[in-house]
Formats: sequence, C-alpha cells, structure tokens
Amino acid sequence: MTTPRTFEDRVLEEVRPGLEVFKLAFGGIGDFTPDNMPAIRAHLDPIFEAGRDAAPRFDDIEMSERHTDAAGPGHPAVSLRIYRPKSARGPLPCLYWVHGGGMVVGAARFDDGECSAYAHHVGCIVVSVEYRLAPEHPYPSGVEDCYRGLHWLAQNASALGVDPVRIAVGGRSGGGVLAAATVLMARDRGGPALCYQLLIYPQLDDRNNTPSALEFEDVVSWGARTNRSAWKAVLGDKAGGPDVPYHAAPARATDLSRLPPALMQAGELEVFRDECIDYAMRMMQAGVPCEMHVHPGLYHASDMFNPGAPSSRRMAEGRYSALRRAFAA
Repeated sequence: MTTPRTFEDRVLEEVRPGLEVFKLAFGGIGDFTPDNMPAIRAHLDPIFEAGRDAAPRFDDIEMSERHTDAAGPGHPAVSLRIYRPKSARGPLPCLYWVHGGGMVVGAARFDDGECSAYAHHVGCIVVSVEYRLAPEHPYPSGVEDCYRGLHWLAQNASALGVDPVRIAVGGRSGGGVLAAATVLMARDRGGPALCYQLLIYPQLDDRNNTPSALEFEDVVSWGARTNRSAWKAVLGDKAGGPDVPYHAAPARATDLSRLPPALMQAGELEVFRDECIDYAMRMMQAGVPCEMHVHPGLYHASDMFNPGAPSSRRMAEGRYSALRRAFAA
C-alpha cells in the first residue's frame, strides 16, 4: 500500500526553504482580532522589512509619494507610492498595484522591490496604494481606498506622465482580491477605463468551501483556518454568510462581463487554487480573455518566500510578459 504524501512531501523541493520562513511569520500568531493586531504586526513587519531589504535594487527607477484629497469624514486621504523609470519620455503605461497581506497586515513600502521590478522590466509607471487594514477598518474601507486611489490616478494621468488608456490593476493574495474588487467597482461606477488585470493568487472567496480550501485547512502556509480569520476581520459575522457583496468578495459576482483581460496565477497546493480557477473560467465564459496558470508543487506565496527559485522567476517573467503584451495592444 502506498503511503499518502504529506503537504510538505508534495511541495516542489526548490521552494521548501520558504516554508521555514512561513512558519516563522505565521506560525502560532493567533486570530486577526483588534486586540491581537498590534502584536501580530510587530512580529510580521520586521520579516516583511527584511524581504524588502533583500530585494534587488534598480538604479534606473525613482520613487516618490503623493496623496489624494480627503473625501470627508471616514474617507481620509489615501497615500500612493509612485515608481517611475528615470529615463521615461512621453506618456507611459501604468500598473496600479495593491499590496498583499490578507487585507489585515502588510504595507505598500514592503513592495518597493516588486514595484520597482515591474517598472524596470516592463518599462511602465507603477502606482502602489496604501489602503486601510482590517479589522480596525473593515469592509468597505480597504476597497474604497483602492478605488479612490485609482480614480485619482486617472484624473492626474497627464501630470503623472501616464497614458490614460493603458492603466492596469494588479495585486497578490489579499491585494489580489482588492484589485479584482476595484476592477469590478470601476466597471460598475463607469470608470476609470482599464486595459488589464493582474491577479496573483487572489483571495477571492470568503466562503472557504472549495475542494482546495477543504484540502488545505491547516497547512504550513496560508491555510483555510487563517483565511477564515482574515475574512472575519474584514466582514465580521457576515463572513461566509448569504449577505456578502461581491465588491467585498469578487467570487460572489454573478456577472463578470465587461471586465478587462486578465492573467491569473495560483499554486497547486494553496487554498485559493479552486476559487481562482472558477473565477478565471467564469470570466472566459462571460467573454473576458483570461490566461490562467496553476503552478505544480507551489504553495501560497511561495515565490515571495523563495524569490531566487526557478519557479519564482518563471512566475515573475509571466507577469512581465503579460503586462508588456497588454500595454502594447
């Protein structure tokens, strides 16, 4: 009789070292409750900071910061980090980026290396949004911040040197769900117009009822137990229930028509695998061109925790290539 392979046995050997970092980062941190968040962020931020410090530097990219205007009580100014090729001439395409962290942790500055890499390899401007985090700021705070930042970008495209017809929205994990939701908001609210969406293992569904969610309940990565805690932080007691709007959890959307083309990536061994496949399939059925890649032997965010692995480099090059094609169209 063949012995069943464990989760770690199934992980591609080149990304196994990152599991130790995942254990250090998320092992035993507890639920994402208001009381726990100061300690959780104090634990995670230095790990994220170390990742930023280790990321490659690109001397041809300059970074600046801008802010939207406040939009009244409960709608403070939104901070944006802008990455621009120093030799830029004429209007450039733009990637509007949403950082990951399950909508509960992380910060735009931790993605400095990734955003600079997009600007360098694609030859585009990158605008990264600093949105409010749950549970202190539950839905719709985060996605409304992302939408307001996108709206500001479109309104200020000329001053920023951005080509307004070549704006893409992208994000990974918790940033991926906010990116997808922001794209849906842009469609539903009449703009801004977008040319592409880059959805990297996005956290799309609060219900946690797919086969991959059930399979990866409590694994050495972002499992379903952790995912439920994050969604509860964002949605409170509505999480998993019948009354969650699709601007909160895009997997809930029944109409995926009139969206921009997309690239979606997911790992074979992650909780989000099947909700990503379903979302990609339903976009295609709605007439939206979508390229969907499921990478064998990879767990959630394996590329972040193993940036030098061949599989991580292939994933990154796939994103750069997709954006180049989208911006050239």
